[in-house]
Amino acid sequence: SQGSAQVIATPLAGTEPDVKTVKELLAGASAADLAEANRRYAILSAYRAGGWNPELGVTIRTLQRWEADLREAQALYQCGYAGLLPQTKLSGNRIPRIPEETRKLMEEYIDKEYENERQPKRFAIWSKLLRECENRGLPAPSYRAFCRHIERRPRYEQLKKRQGRKAAYQVKEFFYELSEQTPRHGDRPFEIVHIDHTELDLELVCSQTGGHLGRPWATFMTDAYSRRLLAVYLSFDPPSYRSCMMIFRECVNRYQRLPQMIVIDSGREFESVYFETLLARYEIVKKTRPPSQSRFGSVCERLFGVANTRFIYNLSGNTQMTKGNLRLITPEVNPKNLAVWTFGALEARLREWAYEVYEASDHPALGQSPREAFVTAQAQSGARLNRAVFPNEEFEMLTLPTTAHGSARVTPGRGIKINYIYYWCEAFRDAGVEGSEVPVRYDPYDASRAYAYVRNYWHQCHSEHYQKFQQRTERELMIAAAELRRRHQQNGKRLTITAQRLGNFLSSVEMQEATLQQRLRDAEARRSRQKANVPSTTGALTGQSGAEEVSERSTSDQGVTIRTYDPSELEIYEEY
Repeated sequence: SQGSAQVIATPLAGTEPDVKTVKELLAGASAADLAEANRRYAILSAYRAGGWNPELGVTIRTLQRWEADLREAQALYQCGYAGLLPQTKLSGNRIPRIPEETRKLMEEYIDKEYENERQPKRFAIWSKLLRECENRGLPAPSYRAFCRHIERRPRYEQLKKRQGRKAAYQVKEFFYELSEQTPRHGDRPFEIVHIDHTELDLELVCSQTGGHLGRPWATFMTDAYSRRLLAVYLSFDPPSYRSCMMIFRECVNRYQRLPQMIVIDSGREFESVYFETLLARYEIVKKTRPPSQSRFGSVCERLFGVANTRFIYNLSGNTQMTKGNLRLITPEVNPKNLAVWTFGALEARLREWAYEVYEASDHPALGQSPREAFVTAQAQSGARLNRAVFPNEEFEMLTLPTTAHGSARVTPGRGIKINYIYYWCEAFRDAGVEGSEVPVRYDPYDASRAYAYVRNYWHQCHSEHYQKFQQRTERELMIAAAELRRRHQQNGKRLTITAQRLGNFLSSVEMQEATLQQRLRDAEARRSRQKANVPSTTGALTGQSGAEEVSERSTSDQGVTIRTYDPSELEIYEEY
């Protein structure tokens, strides 16, 4: 049917799903196609839950057709989302019938004349709109189009303007009221999961030089039913779309599963189109907690306090003193002077606390440990293998982030420019592509490659200085660019950052001091992730941590056992 993915072939019974075909369908979808598929999925979910109603904004026949396309794609590729991808690039004239001036005028009348406390009727406002269109010489919309446009506007804001906040409360966005003492949420594990970020109250040092690296950020994924920590991600970068993607990777590596519903706050890192695409691809429902309302607690936020009081505050170098009067801090109690923990050691211990100690301790809201509640409920509700997710090329592509603008201009002979680096692929040889803006995505942990959406497909691009930028991160490149600007500004010279100059600067001894701190951060984080992301055969069934083996050195300082890495094992050690 028009507007849905085309059927290519029917696989044989008992064969593996055509992962390559699913990857081709996803790679051939633009950002607008993904947004339309997400909209169809949301409307279809509401139709499944409560049946058809005029507020959905579509006819029952359209809903039935979408349902058939989803079932067909699920049978062919085991990916129902592929059936909702539109093929608008194959259709004809898509110009709206209503002129832009009429549409703006209609929006103005709805906003000012219809959505107010007088609660006027639609027909009265439409009559005023007709008279105004005649005076301006504009074509007027029909009454049906006017009503459909009203129904497409946000329902909550509309009721709030017309009937007040109490009347609009019944259609307000979904949220959970959570705290440590509330009953269990959901009926089984992986049904409701919370994701949130926090900056740990602990100063870290470099494992080689002993220099200060600052405070890291932690991202927690918590199961609301069992209160179990499903995944923990540690990074020096502040909360971003990348942290959200990495926590999903960690969950898939440990359990080969993704949640059915996630509860998040109103952070901007959860509003990306590609983040919505990842959720829709694996049929994950997103629920946003109301902002700026402290009475609505969160399982994940409560867990941050537990992590601080039971683990972080017991470590040397914690920053409890900085939350009081800063004038009382002396060098003897300054957290920076007492810091001894490295990134690798903290990540190993944080994983051990989250995956072994915390989940084995009794929880006051459960009457048992989170691990016992998780295993018991999973045995009762079943393994649900139909929602199994395994790391593959498709999953990796979906978890790649985009830039702030989301696109880049194709320069003839050079390619696209991302973070001062030019990337090139054979698709840029097309004369029709040169000078145009194309959507881009990049690998956060490998600055030598990126992806560009050209001619309805995602192409892998390589840097013009592949060897120099391989395994270098974007934050390291930003530090190098800022250092170059500052040094030339001091000399009163203007500088244009180029990949050649940036690559030479990164390879020189001059850059060693400026990027050593960020380079050590990224090297330790990358090495810890490589060891921690080894899938465990028992982790998929029982959720055991499968903790990695690291070199351990015991110290008698306050009776704390600190795990450290041998400096000779790090790539940065030989490079510098």
